[in-house]
Amino acid sequence: MPATLDARSSQAAEWIQSRWPATPKFGIVLGTGAGQLADRITPEAILPYSEIPNFPRSTAIGHKGQLVCGKLCGQPVVAMQGRFHLYEGYNVDRSTLAIHAMHLLGVRQLMISNAAGGINPKFRRGEIMLINSHIDLMNRRSRKIVGPNSVDRPLVRSDNVYDRDLIQQALQCARRNDFQIHQGVYVGMLGPNFETRAEYRFLRRIGGDTVGMSTVPEVYVAARYGIRVLAMSIVTNVARPDVLEATSGEEVIDAAKLAAPHLRALVENAISANS
Repeated sequence: MPATLDARSSQAAEWIQSRWPATPKFGIVLGTGAGQLADRITPEAILPYSEIPNFPRSTAIGHKGQLVCGKLCGQPVVAMQGRFHLYEGYNVDRSTLAIHAMHLLGVRQLMISNAAGGINPKFRRGEIMLINSHIDLMNRRSRKIVGPNSVDRPLVRSDNVYDRDLIQQALQCARRNDFQIHQGVYVGMLGPNFETRAEYRFLRRIGGDTVGMSTVPEVYVAARYGIRVLAMSIVTNVARPDVLEATSGEEVIDAAKLAAPHLRALVENAISANS
């Protein structure tokens, strides 16, 4: 009989703790092109996903596929340098296993970034949007949340998963550091394709500001554990349906690099303000 998610999460967490015995309060998930933030961490252990029991492999472009454990702003943190997507063929249990393991390690606050297409015409390439709500179009698999003691956990109101205090702290950080930042709605799609003209028009009409292929399943898991979430979309391109331009993975990474200093400021501020 295959091991349960509880058992697989526990095995992964125990293995990580055997290599890095700290108790991290803060977890970080770095999306496409944002992995360089991990360079700010003073490393105490770098653990390839291929060595961690039960962890999937990260196959997306710009994802190094390793767990960086160490100190950031003087605090122990665990950072995913690359994530797992449903479009890579993983079910929700496997694609979110790292979040279950983070909970077991002691994480109580999670900073998540993603690379996303901008569907709000006011946005610009390289800017950051703080996610204050989402629209889940990733199909019903993304809503299946199980895990340790999940039967005893209450259902989560989706609009409560993005921590309002963390969002306000991020807005204040952007004002102090004089850079543009937005708030808005993230649309989660299954992928792995960029959207058509008709889809961009539809997503904008239903209230979306950015669109991507991750984050929603991870956020649901974190919320079930009571983990506070600050989620950020890096706007990698702005879709104009009437003059739609092709987008490549390399262009997404280049846009993420533009946002790197601001993403670093937001993450470091979130840790310093809540230590």
